[in-house]
Amino acid sequence: MRVVSARKGGGPESLVAEDRPMPVPGPRDVLVEVAATGINRGDILQRARTYPAPPGTDYDVLGLEVSGRVVAAGDQVTLWKPGDRVCCLMKDGAYASHALADERLTMAVPENVDLAAAAALPEALFTVWTNVFDRGGLKRGTRFLVHGASSGIGVIALQLGRAFGAEVIASTGSDAKGEICRQLGAQHVINHSESDFVAEAKRLTGGEGVDLILDMVAGSYMQRNLEALAVEGKVVMIGLLESDRADFAVGTLLTRRLTITGSTLWARTIEQKAEIRQALDEEVRPLLESGAVRPVVDRVFPLERAGEAHDFMETNSHVGKILLRP
Repeated sequence: MRVVSARKGGGPESLVAEDRPMPVPGPRDVLVEVAATGINRGDILQRARTYPAPPGTDYDVLGLEVSGRVVAAGDQVTLWKPGDRVCCLMKDGAYASHALADERLTMAVPENVDLAAAAALPEALFTVWTNVFDRGGLKRGTRFLVHGASSGIGVIALQLGRAFGAEVIASTGSDAKGEICRQLGAQHVINHSESDFVAEAKRLTGGEGVDLILDMVAGSYMQRNLEALAVEGKVVMIGLLESDRADFAVGTLLTRRLTITGSTLWARTIEQKAEIRQALDEEVRPLLESGAVRPVVDRVFPLERAGEAHDFMETNSHVGKILLRP
């Protein structure tokens, strides 16, 4: 099979395409002939060796999500069979023509969803569900501010928020991106390059502030997030794009009874991730089947041009996901 290796570490030029033996499924693994691989910001950090990998994770072949067809299965697999259309969450190994995934972290791709485009779904769906719904408690009527709303995570967060009855406010860096967010269901859009998102969040909520914020920026956004929240509001952190250090007024947190929470997905156990997958099967799959939620793909690069895809991601000009195709 063909893979792209990052074992040297460094810049995009360190990614090298090479041939490898076909992997053999373990007892609960499915072997997937890859239709496409989703690129995530974490891939770039792993390539540069600035994102510590959980124990048992290999820096060699990057990638956290694929879509494709099952071609083989381990002897304890009960959920899938050869020929099934699937998308999978993985701990590594997705930059390849074939990939092994645990059956418990594998989801069916509905017939109305393009198989390659489905590679844009696993990481975003798992991340949004466990953070926005499990930790953030989003429900009908929640006033929900999504930072990075045009990102791969953001476009899924705003679609799911709208589907579950939230009032969705998309914060993004250009009017063009904002218009796409509107088309995906955001009721309000803030262009943060031209407007103060705190002032706009207050204006859009009659001065009260929002109930829930999804943030992957951190750093200087932390104090501003607190100022944008309503009483009893929550900030859910899923990234550190600006900095892992923040200076904020604890008094604001206390007097307005605010909550800051967050999580990473990568380091969780298979059992914990399997619980999220079960919730997605029950709550989100019907939305995919109806078209209420759909994958959003900006562009697709050949697998062997993964370095170019990383370069493109770092321009921050994309909307939705960037994919690799073998």
